[in-house]
Amino acid sequence: MLDCTPKEIIERSGGVINPAKTCQPIGAIYAALGIHNCLPHSHGSQGCCSYHRMHLTRHFREPAMATTSSFTEGASVFGGVSNLKTAIKNVFAIYNPDVMAVHTTCLSETIGDDIPSIIKSAEVPEGKLVIHANTPSYQGSHITGFSNMTKGMVNYLAEATLENKKERLNIIPGFINPGDMREIKRIADLMGIKFIMFPDTSGVLDSPMTGQFNMYPRGGARIEDIKDAGNSKLTVALGSYASSDAANLLERKCKVPAVTLNTPIGIKATDNFIMTLRQNFIKEVPYLLEEERGQLVDIMIDTHYHFHGKKVAVFGDPDIIAGLTEFILSLGMLPVYVLTGTPGGTIGGPQGIFEKEITNMLTEAGIEGKVKAAGDLFQLHQWIKNGPVDLLIGNTYGKYIARAEDIPFVRVGFPILDRSMHPYLPVVGYKGAMRLLELISNALLDRVDRDACDEDLELVI
Repeated sequence: MLDCTPKEIIERSGGVINPAKTCQPIGAIYAALGIHNCLPHSHGSQGCCSYHRMHLTRHFREPAMATTSSFTEGASVFGGVSNLKTAIKNVFAIYNPDVMAVHTTCLSETIGDDIPSIIKSAEVPEGKLVIHANTPSYQGSHITGFSNMTKGMVNYLAEATLENKKERLNIIPGFINPGDMREIKRIADLMGIKFIMFPDTSGVLDSPMTGQFNMYPRGGARIEDIKDAGNSKLTVALGSYASSDAANLLERKCKVPAVTLNTPIGIKATDNFIMTLRQNFIKEVPYLLEEERGQLVDIMIDTHYHFHGKKVAVFGDPDIIAGLTEFILSLGMLPVYVLTGTPGGTIGGPQGIFEKEITNMLTEAGIEGKVKAAGDLFQLHQWIKNGPVDLLIGNTYGKYIARAEDIPFVRVGFPILDRSMHPYLPVVGYKGAMRLLELISNALLDRVDRDACDEDLELVI
């Protein structure tokens, strides 16, 4: 007889099956789109750029503009110097952006094109700017690419021109949706704090329908603001994996102190963000934020029986997952499997930092779980087969596991390709936590209702 009982997982020493990430240039394009009047440029083959634009466009349901050096066989062998010089000349002549943000692909990185030298020798019109980031896809993930391009903004643009810093905050939001960026800005506005957010994709990838095509929407961080970020009093990096490297570079370059916080998902992380603002800018927390927090706590109490003791598997980008795990624990749920496809640690750091951070959360809650950085969805599926869960949270690609194992599924993170409206609706802040509660509660209750209908049907039969 065939033994179908689950066996212990055999760890693979190499290879990836169904990666829980995508490549660096996607993150670089997304970060570059967060600059006003900026056109991202992919230094590589046309196929790479087409894929990256398609992936972003499917998630945001908005056109993600980018140009490409369009490598052919000759450029693949002899290098893409002439391709990039021609591209820079043509992009400014035809599309007239204020800034062109160049990122590399696997092909140009393998060849070894010296991007800074090419940019210096290119014909850049007066008053225009070209910045760059190295983003080889065979390292890191889209989060790494976002981090590298944001560092490029600091490296090329940020300046310290004043002896006394301005009473102003820099916010580096990380790889989150435009709706999340709007919510973070709303909180800072309610606190009465002047701030610069970069990159800022609100108003770019959630722009309104006007009946006219506008290649450069009204949103995005202004170049003059990014330059002036070196004169701010403080930088808050929301998420250590996507934001901390740029904040630390700004601290070294312009002597702006940097604080790294978790992405403000859930009550604890949002509290930490608001209290950091309050303490550094001597501001009172407005009643509206206190009211929203109280409403969130009330909902958590009212619905605790929906969540208590439920086992959860979570996967996605590390900054989002860290916030989600913390929030799930506050609901009394048990995040027994936590996985990210991004290599662990701050960018360039050792592999074990992500595992250590999440494991510490689980240990403090008295939970034994499996945690993995640089993991894949095949491994997550193996875990679930060996020990079923009550809920799965992650991006669109989790639907195949949810369907195979008949698990309620909540879509959070990037990419979400089979649902709409999510870029407009935040998951950060107290308002975002309320939305997450609704999504999780409805997913679990739909399962309960379905099971009840099945039982009723059995009784009728």
